[in-house]
Amino acid sequence: MGAVVINRKRSEEPFNLNQQSTNPLRNSPYFQASKKRRFSFGGMSEDSGKPAASSSNPTVSRISRYPDAKAPLRREVHAPSRGVLRYGKAKSNDYCEKDGIFYARNYDDAKRTALEALRFVKNNKEFVDLSDDGEKEAVSEDSSVEEIEVVDCDDEEEKFVEVKKKKAEDPSSSSYGVTDVMKGSNFRVEDTSTMLDSLSLSRDVNDDASSLEAYRKLMQSAERRNSKLKALGFEILLNEKKLSQLRQFRPKPVEKLVEVPREPFIPLTEEEEAEVYRAFSGRNRRKVLATHENSNIDISGEVLQCLTPSSWLNDEVINVYLELLKERETREPKKYLKCHFFNTFFYKKLVSDSGYNYKAVRRWTTQRKLGYALIDCDMIFVPVHRGVHWTLAVINNRDSKLLYLDSLNGVDPMILNALAKYMNDEAKEKSGKNIDVNSWDMEFVEDLPQQKNGYDCGMFMLKYIDFFSRGFGLCFSQEHMPYFRLRTAKEILRLRAD
Repeated sequence: MGAVVINRKRSEEPFNLNQQSTNPLRNSPYFQASKKRRFSFGGMSEDSGKPAASSSNPTVSRISRYPDAKAPLRREVHAPSRGVLRYGKAKSNDYCEKDGIFYARNYDDAKRTALEALRFVKNNKEFVDLSDDGEKEAVSEDSSVEEIEVVDCDDEEEKFVEVKKKKAEDPSSSSYGVTDVMKGSNFRVEDTSTMLDSLSLSRDVNDDASSLEAYRKLMQSAERRNSKLKALGFEILLNEKKLSQLRQFRPKPVEKLVEVPREPFIPLTEEEEAEVYRAFSGRNRRKVLATHENSNIDISGEVLQCLTPSSWLNDEVINVYLELLKERETREPKKYLKCHFFNTFFYKKLVSDSGYNYKAVRRWTTQRKLGYALIDCDMIFVPVHRGVHWTLAVINNRDSKLLYLDSLNGVDPMILNALAKYMNDEAKEKSGKNIDVNSWDMEFVEDLPQQKNGYDCGMFMLKYIDFFSRGFGLCFSQEHMPYFRLRTAKEILRLRAD
């Protein structure tokens, strides 16, 4: 970087013999010295300012031929003028107080205006203002401008501003520059739109400037992401269309319609309901309302009271109803499955407090008493009373399974293990066959109707048996329990299961 430097005023006393120069411009701060230093020997005339001709020294006579220095011409400053400087006041210039010839104050104003215009040059980053103290400060981090340097000299030296340009890779990119103000070159800002952009950099309120700058950066980053977001949006729409097409061609699952049979839910007539309510009355508590001859069980009004709402079922009602189900199968063998219905005392005999005892129930299933072998039945139902709760165990010979049904979703593998051992002993005792029932699947049915109270467990157990013996699924719920109680009472009073 070059800077024109004016040499300080040097003492000429060793070289002045007679007089000092009377040139009024010598003490001016804008006096420019010639390339060679002038030496004065001998006297100078006051009128012409020439050295005395009477000097005999040839060196003095030769030097005296040089012309006197003239005042430099006034240089015009071609740069945007903004009038009064916005940011602060300039230093007072003493030059104009000494000599008002060259309008030094106008020069300072022009210089400050040029430096102020640098803040409006297009730049993606904020400019740093140059303070008036003459220190070096970074102007911008832009790649097109390297630095701005201010050379501060003494009172007799001048200040110059020079901008080094660093060419960008794109030669067609917009450029700007600040020339030497003292040389009168034009100050140019080629891209005028950058001035409007830089107006957001307000130095009056730093917070506003920082917020605007942050907002602009966010906007620029958002614009860079727009293309990516559009591409992602297009891919999402395309994938959604493909997915919708695949769903259209996908075979729809066939919904299994559960056919609710009509027979288990045939409503009672008014006559049948009246008959049941008369049986529930207190006048018939000690009266025998029905007697089942094959099982020799009498059903009195007091025993039938267990079918009234909120009552627990007793052994007599359950055993009579199971006998009626067996008789129903005998009447219509083609309509119902071939089943065997153990009464409520069977499991208590088989598994007592002393443990498993097959001999206690060996005679319960003789060929002469039943007329068939258990191994030939499709299903065998075993009611299990567990203190205050009724559950059901099912030996499914047709599917080689052991099922356990609890309206409260209980689990008891000991019951199924005991029944598996019983079937092994029964088949070997009655048929002479070795059947490994222990290898059968044991299933604790979970997807089954559940009771919602503490007294309908016996009714649920009877309906499990009723629907299985019909070959139906368990398509009932807690809401049907009041109806099932009335229907069971009607069927026991008439000793016929429908």
